Parts: sequence; structure tokens; C-alpha cells
Amino acid sequence: MVKFNEDKQKRRIADLYKSEEEELAQVLSKKYDLEYVDLTSITINTDALRIVKEEEARKSHLAVFDIVNKKINVAIQTPNNPDTVTTLADLKQKGYESRVFMTSTESLNKAWDRYKDLSFAFETAAGSLDISNEEIETFLGQVHKLPDIQKLIVETLAMKKSYRVSRVLVIILAGALSTKASDIHIEPEEDHTRLRYRLDGVLLDVLNFDNETYNLLLSRIKLLSNLKLNIKQNAQDGRFSIKVRDDEIEVRTSILPGNYGESIVLRLLNPKSITVPLEELGVEPRLFKILEAEIRKPNGMILTTGPTGSGKTTTLYSFMRRIYSPEIKIITIEDPIEYHLSGIVQTQVEAKKGYTFVAGLRSALRQDPDVIMVGEIRDEETAEIAINSSLTGHLVFSTLHTNDAAGTYPRLIDLGINPQVLSSAINVSIAQRLVRVLCPACKKEIPVPEERKVILDKVIGSIFLEENKVEVKTIFEPVGCEKCNHQGFKGRIGIYEAIVTDAALEEVIKMNPSEREIRKATRPQGILTMEQDGVLKVLRGVTSISELERVVNLEQYLNL
Repeated sequence: MVKFNEDKQKRRIADLYKSEEEELAQVLSKKYDLEYVDLTSITINTDALRIVKEEEARKSHLAVFDIVNKKINVAIQTPNNPDTVTTLADLKQKGYESRVFMTSTESLNKAWDRYKDLSFAFETAAGSLDISNEEIETFLGQVHKLPDIQKLIVETLAMKKSYRVSRVLVIILAGALSTKASDIHIEPEEDHTRLRYRLDGVLLDVLNFDNETYNLLLSRIKLLSNLKLNIKQNAQDGRFSIKVRDDEIEVRTSILPGNYGESIVLRLLNPKSITVPLEELGVEPRLFKILEAEIRKPNGMILTTGPTGSGKTTTLYSFMRRIYSPEIKIITIEDPIEYHLSGIVQTQVEAKKGYTFVAGLRSALRQDPDVIMVGEIRDEETAEIAINSSLTGHLVFSTLHTNDAAGTYPRLIDLGINPQVLSSAINVSIAQRLVRVLCPACKKEIPVPEERKVILDKVIGSIFLEENKVEVKTIFEPVGCEKCNHQGFKGRIGIYEAIVTDAALEEVIKMNPSEREIRKATRPQGILTMEQDGVLKVLRGVTSISELERVVNLEQYLNL
């Protein structure tokens, strides 16, 4: 005998109706040239709901489901409803910029159902995701280490679904700020989603959570970042800001399609992380004096080189803050502007609108600047204008992608710059890397292992000036404690090398030299290489030998 399951049949019919209704909403969205949104699968921003009262929202068949600054996202059932048209016009009158989406009746019911949660939700200031309220201040006080973040997220995931995702996102952001993470990685996999933080340049696992929460988080982040919800096969980039006490922190969002969903990376641009004084960058004393003199010259070019994430921007910003005064005008052309500096004119490259580094540099020169910072020299035209600017009374700061300081000159020659003018244009070329600093609370001093002593002796023996040489006796290794999240490291510091343009280098440049020939000609300058600088920091207990080997090649010194 076949038993008829009435409840199951009703559920199937309900699912069928819902599917047909969503398909109809998608068809209508294309007809009216609007985006489609399914509000049953995303988080509703309770602050957005407050903009239109529940009674008016139901009457107008719409729901405001997200807000950033004065930009709002509004879901409607049909653009032809007179009440809908009236309410949208009222919102425009109040200064709101509406992004309109087509949605289904069930979606609107889900949004309207959230009105009952308004009394439980904390308010945020229009304009950003404000985490300065009492609840978030509590989070910031609680999440000092990774287990704290794990505990809070797990507890939140057990809460009521209607507002838990907003809370999870706030905990993730608060945790990243408390631990001084530079990036947040949210990566969906087949049966779970992985959350990782980049701390001091290294990715660390925080925890795994369910894919349902990931989908809600993805929608919430897309809405905050003003990205398209219905685009899942293309990469998207956006941004939003959060407030912590009196600081506004910009968050850069990158969405990339992957095998199991869209990978999310949030980069936190905390103004405090860029305000590193020149004295605290890690530049050794002799080079510090040289740089201090070079950045105060009225003209010429100062180049920093190194891979992405090696601290070039921090160094250039430190230079600009060091020399800034009301008597000089500094203009920057950046891609993008990562941090805002008071008293400096900053412009951002927008290639789609034709505002490239070349166009920006030409425009900046018409603004009568004393100092120009070009975010990166990528092509011949930018290089040529930057070089000419340094020869005509401007001090130019810029970056170049080469492995070391010696590689600057061959790279510029490859870009078509006349070798004859390089020596007159470039004051100094700097190369840098970042190494993690050993946690002072738990680092452990040990005798230099025999297998390490050979290479350390070689590097120290290669130092040109005797005053910089030290005895190879002991080194320090990481241990791990609560103060450093059991990593053994806390914070980062730079290792540097530089080449100053002098008479010997000028002669070599004319012959289109290799990097080896440049290094040989400039060795008498006595400036440490990155390897030498790093080894001295190892022997002084600043970092570990294994950490140094992670970023530079010490093996090359075995052939000396």
C-alpha cells in the first residue's frame, strides 16, 4: 500500500511556486533592465530598513535592504506601481541615491519580516559600517588572540539566523584589527569555508565554518562593497569603510571566482600601520644618514624597488612625511591611493577614464609641484617623463619592480632611458624586503649551529667596512607565547640596501652594465646589501636566520 505524504507534497508544491516566482522576477528584471536580487539568501541591513517605515514599505511594495553612505539598495516588485514610484522619488528628494533591484513577493516578505528585529539590532552611522558602538568596543577588548575570535564566531553561529551574519562579519573585522592583520581571506571549499588572516606577511588559519554562512557573508560583503550580486563568474573589486572610535579604516574587497564559490579577500588599510617614522623602518645608521640627506635635495630621483608587499609604499610615505612643510607642494599619482596624507595632494590613476600614470604625471607638472611621487614606473613614457622631471628642478619619488638596487639601472635602460642621463637623474636606488621581528617576550638565545656558522661567517666577511662587522657567536630562535599568538614573531621590520650615484657608477653606467658590474663598482660605497643587513639583524636578535632565508638568498655568499 502506497502511503501519501501530504506535508511532503505541499512542500514540493511550495518549492515549485517559489522557483517559478523567482524565475518570473528574473525575467522581469531583464525586461525592465534592472538587477535581480533574492532577498531570502542575503543579509538584510537593519539600518537600511529604518529609512522607510514598515507601513510605507508594504504599501509601496519595496524594501531598502542595504546602505553605504547615501547610496541605498532598494528591492521592488514592479517599477510601474504608483506608490513605488512615489517612494523612490521621496528617497531621491531626501538625498539618497537608489540602486534598484527586481525581486519576488517572498523576498519582500522576508525583508518586511525583519522589521520586528529592529529593536534588537544596533544602529550604525550612515556612511560606513560603524563598529564604534558599545558591542564592538567589547569585541575589540575581547579578541586579542586567534582562539578568542574562534570562540566568538562559533558562539554567534549558534544564534538566531536573522542577524548572526552581520555580527559574524563584525567579529571577523574586529579580530583582524585587534591582531593587526593586513588581510582577511574567506575561501569556500567543497564542504566548508576557510577563514584566514595575514599576520606579519604570513597567512594563518583562524577557523572553518559552514558554506551556508559563507553565502550570506558573500552577499553582505558584496552589498557593502557596492558589487553586483548576480555576477559570479567574473572577478570584482570594491571597497567600504569601517569606523573604530575616531579612526576610519578603508577595506578593499576583491572577489575571485573559484571551484567551489567566490574567494573573498578583504585588505584592511589602517592609517596607523602606515605612520611609521623613518627612524623605525629598520634602516641601518650609515644608510639612514645618506637617505636623510638625499630626500632633502631640491631635485633628482629616489627609487625604491622590491616585490609587492615589501613595504615600498610605507618607505615612500615616510620620506614624504619627513620632508613635508607648508613651504613645499607635494603631489602623488597612485594606483590606488592606499592611505590619505594630510597636506599632500593625492590623485588616483583611473585607466578606464584615460587617467594613467603618464597623464597624471603631465598634469601634476602643470601644478607647480616641488615633490612628485609616482606610484610605479611601468613603461617607457612614464620613465621618460619622471626622469626629465628629476632633471628640471623636481624631487621625484617612485617605485620599480627589480630584485635589488643594482637592477634599477639596467631596468631603466631596458625601458629606453638614455644611459647618459641616468647618473644625473637618479640620486639613490633602494631595495628592500620585510622580515618578521622575533617576539621579545619569548625569543630564545642559542649558540650558532655549525651548519649555519659557515654561511654567517661568509656574509659578515663580505662586509666592506670593518666598523660594521660583528662576531658570529649566538643567534635567537622563535618560541611562541600568548603575546605573539604562539607564532614566535610580532611585527615586521625592513632590511635594506642602496646604491648612491657617484663618479665610479657614472662611468660604469655609460657602458650599459650588468647588475654584477654595478655591484662591483659601488662596493666601495660601503652600504650594506640586504643579506648583510639581514644577517646583522639576526646576530642582534631582531629576527631569526630561518625568517631571513625566507625572503633573501644567503646561499649565493657560499661562492664568494
